[in-house]
Amino acid sequence: MAATGGTRAIVAALAANLTIAVLKFVAFILTLSSSMLAEAIHSVADSGNQLLLLVGGKRARKEANAQHPFGYGRERYIYAFIVSIVLFSVGGLFALYEAWGKLQHPHAIEGDFWWVPLGVLIGAILAESFSFRTAIRESNPVRGRQGWVSFVRNAKQPELPVILLEDLGALMGLAFALVGVGLTLITGNGIWDAVGTGMIGLLLVAIAAVLAVETKSLLLGESATRGDVTRISQAIEADGTSIIHLKTLHLGPEELLVAAKISIGGSDRGRDIAAAIDNAESRIRAAVPIARVIYLEPDLPRTEALSDPAASDSSAQDAQA
Repeated sequence: MAATGGTRAIVAALAANLTIAVLKFVAFILTLSSSMLAEAIHSVADSGNQLLLLVGGKRARKEANAQHPFGYGRERYIYAFIVSIVLFSVGGLFALYEAWGKLQHPHAIEGDFWWVPLGVLIGAILAESFSFRTAIRESNPVRGRQGWVSFVRNAKQPELPVILLEDLGALMGLAFALVGVGLTLITGNGIWDAVGTGMIGLLLVAIAAVLAVETKSLLLGESATRGDVTRISQAIEADGTSIIHLKTLHLGPEELLVAAKISIGGSDRGRDIAAAIDNAESRIRAAVPIARVIYLEPDLPRTEALSDPAASDSSAQDAQA
């Protein structure tokens, strides 16, 4: 995967979730706590999600071919979207189903192993905190001065926002489970275990919805950031060239398509025009290194186009497009 920091965050989260999932299943078997079962399924879903992100990162590195001339960079967005579906269906809906069943037939946590869920939940909180800390550390260089909400909404690399939201959701889910199990042990009323399970389900559904909305936007195709668009415009206009219109599109997190129509003089020769375009492309790549696919189309300035019927017709068609 191109994003090394994203890979480290995914691996840290995967290691934590696989270990925690086993412990949660053991705690459920010993106590039959619905909160523990919901949390175990949550950890399994998260582990599957991290594997999906790793697979998406690997597939995104495939070389471009005739069928996919712009490469496979968007594979990372597709797999991130699948993550939101898995989190919603496997994690959220299962927890809500389990909570409903427990509300119908609540039972207290009994037996000699009543302390196991508390120990597992506290240990899981410590492990998830380490994973969350790793995700934060890897996100900070990419995030820059953005707030966390802005980073999640605007990040072009889907892995870090996904891991951040999953880890945050895991910590909150563990807190809900701890409260539900704790109150069940104190009061002897299994209704609290069901409430904790339901809160976990609602939390996972909410996080899945946020991830789905954000990754859907990436799948549809997002333009470059305002800062990158400004740098690209400045690079093109550095030699006095005027931009008629400019469009950008992310082909992947680290690959940007730039398409622009630029004005040329009516008396310019083909060799001069080609040289000007080559120079502009070099300046763009120097200003924004992820701008790897660049198409610059020369056109006459509007004042000259108006005096040339053929050029005027071409400009009108471009304006309509």
